[in-house]
Amino acid sequence: MIIRNAEIFDFECMTKIYNKMIDEKIASLNTEHVSVEESRVWSKKGIILVALVEDNVIGFIRSFPYSDRNCYAGISQFSVYVDKEYRRSGIGNLLLSDFLTKMDNTQCWKILSRVFPENMASRNLLSKHGFREVGVYEKHGKVDGKWVDAVIVERLLSTASKN
Repeated sequence: MIIRNAEIFDFECMTKIYNKMIDEKIASLNTEHVSVEESRVWSKKGIILVALVEDNVIGFIRSFPYSDRNCYAGISQFSVYVDKEYRRSGIGNLLLSDFLTKMDNTQCWKILSRVFPENMASRNLLSKHGFREVGVYEKHGKVDGKWVDAVIVERLLSTASKN
């Protein structure tokens, strides 16, 4: 298995993984599929790493700005997605580990995300990597017409201790 920066030809597989995750309704409030063209825009807004097995993208992690406001320029959000057949095999752990190393070499001082409360695999993974659960956004969005809460997680990056 290889983890590397995403390249332009990876976005087709990344889009398939992302759209499958939307259909599963376990990790995103998004309900509409994205096109390959829409996902390629992701590369303009942050770091994207892919995990490959035999040249096939099986997972990815990406960062994106928390806000367009200048006062939040050092805060980034992220999401990680792994193809269903490769989950629970350590791919998310490897992606997150490499990702955090790369994020430590940026101007960001904090990274955050949101996780469904029942997604214990993701919550445990994040805890293992030093994320703390800050709280819960109640009724943060709807999935199939039902309100869904979101656990807020954050981690300070090494840049935070340098300032």
